[in-house]
Amino acid sequence: MGIRRDLAGMTTSQWGLLCGCVFVIAMGAGLGVLTPKPQRQAEIVSAFRSPLQASSPSPPEVVVIRAGRSSAPTPTTSVTTPFPICGRGASDCVIDGDTFQYRGDKIRIADIDAPETGGAKCASERALGDRAKHRLAELLSAGDFTLAGYGSRDRDQYGRALRVVYQDGRSLGAVLVSEGLARPWEGRRRPWCIT
Repeated sequence: MGIRRDLAGMTTSQWGLLCGCVFVIAMGAGLGVLTPKPQRQAEIVSAFRSPLQASSPSPPEVVVIRAGRSSAPTPTTSVTTPFPICGRGASDCVIDGDTFQYRGDKIRIADIDAPETGGAKCASERALGDRAKHRLAELLSAGDFTLAGYGSRDRDQYGRALRVVYQDGRSLGAVLVSEGLARPWEGRRRPWCIT
């Protein structure tokens, strides 16, 4: 009877403290209440260990992508397949030098501006755009990559997800810039044709 009276007279903060203690005890006893699977535990630990980018006003959304890999349960059976150039029937594919499609979503590489291919204003822009498109397909096919949020905008005016693409810790956009196939994004497009 005394325990019931004590529990009935508890404040909200006392209830919170009691529930927290019960949760900690249950976790420590190995009951597994709300315990994530081992794979998810590793993701949580790595998320706390990786530093956030100082330039970003809010923590970026980071998604680990297995490029061209099957969803097989064991790593020994997964096979890397190339990211093709978009065409008839292609789902995960490269559209142009700064845009690709993955799992039904168009991804715009947010830290660069690449020459156009379809809407090119001159032959030299189209040729450079084709080189950038094929190089991006080659880079995405090389292995796993990570998508990170860019600034405060999630999508552009065309509905494409704005992301910075990293592979082995380097920005694929920066790789394209260093190879002369793109330029850093300056907030607006500039012409590629010299008049």
